[in-house]
Amino acid sequence: MKRIVMAAVVLCGMALAAAEEKPKSPEAKETLVYWTSALDADRLAEMKRLAPNVRFVTDLKRGPAAVARAAEFHGADAHLLTPEFLTAAKNLRWVQSWSAGVDRYLGLKDLMQNDRITFTNMKGAHGPVISEHVFAMLLYLRRDLQAYTAAQRENRWDRRAGQGQKALAGTTLVVAGMGGIGREIAKRGKAFDMKVLATVRTARKAPDYVDELGTAKDLDRFLAQADVVAISLPLTDQTRGLFDAERIAKIKPGAVLINIARGPIVDSEALVQALESGHLAGAGLDVTDPEPLPETSPLWAMKNVIITPHVAGRAELTRTRRLDIFRKNVERFAQGKPLVNVVDKKAGY
Repeated sequence: MKRIVMAAVVLCGMALAAAEEKPKSPEAKETLVYWTSALDADRLAEMKRLAPNVRFVTDLKRGPAAVARAAEFHGADAHLLTPEFLTAAKNLRWVQSWSAGVDRYLGLKDLMQNDRITFTNMKGAHGPVISEHVFAMLLYLRRDLQAYTAAQRENRWDRRAGQGQKALAGTTLVVAGMGGIGREIAKRGKAFDMKVLATVRTARKAPDYVDELGTAKDLDRFLAQADVVAISLPLTDQTRGLFDAERIAKIKPGAVLINIARGPIVDSEALVQALESGHLAGAGLDVTDPEPLPETSPLWAMKNVIITPHVAGRAELTRTRRLDIFRKNVERFAQGKPLVNVVDKKAGY
């Protein structure tokens, strides 16, 4: 009888141990709270299906009420954050920027200097659409379409209206900053039979759509060959004012400059002087310094300049690609996996 009792005890112990070792069910996952204002009802329902253990808070605005609740959040949209919120958000693990550039957040020390918080962006989401915008501007300038649209508004058939039509094929494109957006610009430049020179942060082998890939030390040498300069650099302490009067003077005379990155990378006064002197044949600006561009800026009246109000990334494709990135990160966040598009906080992008 004693043997039977002892066997029963052993069996019970083994059963309990097995129960303890049994993997937890999905329902047992940690509940996480994410604060967002970027999701409509349909997208919110989709995210809840993908990550049932993530609770999304959508009815909270920036301010004291958010600060009071800061400790309950594990994740948040970057544009909702304030210094006060970050100080109080002791459990925050993930912040998602809905833009590729994160320069506006560099001043949030409790975000940028906190290793506990993973900061992600939308790198790669905007590339196709913004690169199309670059070439829309470039073709407008190189084909002198401004002169023909002016004639069209006057119901005037004038084959001599445009005097400066030029081809892209056979010219040299310099892509300053070949990240996600710059890569798409370079690909389209090669498709137009342009010679493509590009710079990156760290030296590596050039892809087949780039004729020469260099780093910052090669920029001035590339600019001397440029018929077109496309700026797609992040705004950092190193790039602010990078295209000043001295650097613009190094660009091949008669070139076109396109800036779809950040306005402060280009010295506005130096740009105006280069356009007025004829050193630059034209400029396409989706970003300016400052923004909005003041009504008094001489750039508005220049016929060889096209300006759009920081809208190069707008299109349904961009929204789709941003949601794809966010969807992937939400799933990974829910499962405790590494996130994608992690920002290098030291580099600032």
